[in-house]
This record gives sequence, structure tokens and C-alpha cells, in this order.
Amino acid sequence: MRKLVSSGSPYEPKIGISRAVRAGSIVTVAGTAPLSAEGRTVGCGDPAAQARRCLETIAAALEKAGASLRHVVRTRILLTCIDDWGGVATVHGEYFRDIRPVTTIMQVSRFIDPDWLVEIEADAVIDDADQP
Repeated sequence: MRKLVSSGSPYEPKIGISRAVRAGSIVTVAGTAPLSAEGRTVGCGDPAAQARRCLETIAAALEKAGASLRHVVRTRILLTCIDDWGGVATVHGEYFRDIRPVTTIMQVSRFIDPDWLVEIEADAVIDDADQP
């Protein structure tokens, strides 16, 4: 079974990507930018607010794929300024404090939109007991 999940991002059809893909019990969520439903950047200048928006979008994509944040086993946090890691990590902890996926935090030179300070990726595994 392969299920493609869209968030409605204008980049998805343009690039030929999905927000998430579920293949069997594995769900992979693409690098998720801090975009509103209208495609505008959320939280300009505020990396924590942008991280929160990224995680909201990831949670919604997981739900459409039949998973939830509790199924997440790995996240990757990409920042344009590594000094922003503390505030972003605090937001990550609000969502994952009890789930505790493995996580990598790294700095990148830039994103497609210069207003984006953070992107987050996530991988999830749905346990057999969780399947319908």
C-alpha cells in the first residue's frame, strides 16, 4: 500500500513531491516549512513560532496518513542559524517530550524562501497493534 498525502503547499505540484508518503507501516514527512494554509510564511523572524507551525503541519500530514505524533521515531530540524536551536528545541520538546524520537539538529545555508528560518522532517512507524 502506498498513500500520498498533500498539505496543499504550492510547492508540491511544482516540484512533484508529497507532504508525506505512507508505505505499509512507514510514514515519511518531507521537509516542512512554516507555511500557512494560504501558502504564506508564518512567524517571520521567530524561529520558535515557525517550528510550531512546521510541527502542526507535520501532525496534520501524519493524521491524513493514518498515524500521529506518537508514531514518530525520527525528526530532523534544519536551521539557517544554529544559534536558534534552543527556542526551536523547546517547541520540539512540547510536542515530543514523552515520545522522544531520535533527532538531528543542523544548520543549512538557506531555504527556498529567505523568510524561513526552520524546516522539520519526520519519520513514523505504525506498530501492528495500532493498525486497523
